[in-house]
Parts: sequence; structure tokens; C-alpha cells
Amino acid sequence: LVLPPRVAPIQVVVIPISQHLEGVLEKASEICSRLSGVVRVKMDDSDKSPGWKFNEYEMKGVPLRLEIGPKDIEKGQVVLVRRDTREKTFVPIDEIESKVCELLDTIHDDLLKKATRLRDEKTYTATSFSEFERIISETPGFIKAMRCGELSCEEAIKEKTGATSRCIPFDQEKLSDYCVCCGEKAQKMVYWGKAY
Repeated sequence: LVLPPRVAPIQVVVIPISQHLEGVLEKASEICSRLSGVVRVKMDDSDKSPGWKFNEYEMKGVPLRLEIGPKDIEKGQVVLVRRDTREKTFVPIDEIESKVCELLDTIHDDLLKKATRLRDEKTYTATSFSEFERIISETPGFIKAMRCGELSCEEAIKEKTGATSRCIPFDQEKLSDYCVCCGEKAQKMVYWGKAY
């Protein structure tokens, strides 16, 4: 699971490495306290192995993992790992609050750009019913097509193709003057899609 930081219940998970060694849990707890003022953070100090914890929080979609161990404490740094790219960044402990917030914003922006690009790549335009049927059977995604507004047309499209209307956008495009189904005068451009 990959969750956008702004909706993730836990934005940062703090994982102490070699937590049985002196000072590691204390430092991890201190960092967790500092971060709790700016993000939704959780520290996992359970007896499970670090690898098990990494996997658990990846499956939960936590956007950012913070690792701290004895070597990191010596160097005055932490390791931040992004969930979306798995990229590791070494950050000085003194700059932790600002760097975590900055990285969460970067993750949010990157995920939005990727989702928008994928949506746009998977959205097609149909101006005739034969084109609509071909697109819906050959490619997954959305279809932009004009609609007359009659329920009978929507039901016919659903019956013949399995696609249903998904959205009537506020910003209308005029793709054609005619309904993709019946050929009558079109009223609105509609996004269509098939549930899988």
C-alpha cells in the first residue's frame, strides 16, 4: 500500500535499530516526541526484528520510515526511507522536523504527478458508439464521450459494454454535437468507465 502523506493515519514510523543497546530507545523516543508536534508519528519499539517492522509498515502504507541506530546516533543523523520510491536519505538530527515535513510534501507532490499522468494516459476520447465499444474492450481506463442526458442511453451503454458514467466534469469539453449512443443532440461530456 502507498498512501499519500496528507491522508495517511501514520505519516512517519520511527524504527529503533539495535534497540537493546544503551541510548537507542531513548534517542528514538526523543525524536518521536519532537516529530509529534509537526506530523502523525509512531515509534515501534516491539521485540520484532527491524526487517519485520519495515515490511509491516510498508504494507500499511506509511509514507516515511525513520531508522535510528547506534551508528546513526554517533554520526548525529537518522535515515529516512520513502515508501513510494524506497529512496534513503541521511538527515542530521538537528534538522529532523523541517526535513521530514519537506520530504512528506515532496512525496505528496510526486504521488499526485504520477497519478495525474497515469489518469491522463489512460483516458481516451470516443465520438461514435463503435469507437466507444472498441476502446472499452481493448484498453483499461476512462473514456470521454458526449451524452444526451437520457437514462435509456446510459442503460444501453451499460448493457452493451459494461461501462457506466463516472463523472460529469464542471469544465466541459465539446467533443461532438451528438450523443455517443443514440446520435441525438448532446448535452454534456461524461467520463465513462468499467468496473473490474
